[in-house]
Amino acid sequence: MGITIRRGLIQAFNPSTYQASVLLFEATSHILQGVPVANSLDGSSGLTGALCAVLFFDEHNPQDAVVIATYANGLSGLPMPPPGRLTVLSGALQLNNVVINNGATTTFTLTGGNSGIPAGALAALAKISFTASGQPAHLDIAPHGGNLAQTVTCGDLLSTSARWQGQALLPLDRNGQIDIRAVGATCTVTLITCGYVS
Repeated sequence: MGITIRRGLIQAFNPSTYQASVLLFEATSHILQGVPVANSLDGSSGLTGALCAVLFFDEHNPQDAVVIATYANGLSGLPMPPPGRLTVLSGALQLNNVVINNGATTTFTLTGGNSGIPAGALAALAKISFTASGQPAHLDIAPHGGNLAQTVTCGDLLSTSARWQGQALLPLDRNGQIDIRAVGATCTVTLITCGYVS
């Protein structure tokens, strides 16, 4: 009886049971079914076609195993994860007291730089706050060039001495940009990103 680690290829992953089917490299026709996947791996890491490391607690009992890691499949990398994977980051100040005039729309890029948000991200998780010169006032936010009336609305601020604060998942365009429109009054906006969806 000995502990061994073997390489394999994930054939299927069930996120509801956190179990995988794994093709072992040493036994090219043997697929292990129902292998537990370590809780340290997120559900989107169990992608079909990803290479994996399988820890066997007893090398003579193939069912006494656990998938402990997944990694890139040669030069092709990991298979593309399904859309909707949320990555949480430490906060990055994107806008600091930026003034947007009433009725004006301003475009901002949230990807790249020190943001930690990569090109190609679908959305940004953001903390938004603003003050307004009049009331009622709110912000409309959409992917750049999108329909501002049908996406994210932040507000309604009913006092010129108040600050509205909230969080939102902001859809991005293919260049990582958003449009923000001030409605009802001139608004002073602060925006901190703290994650993204890829």
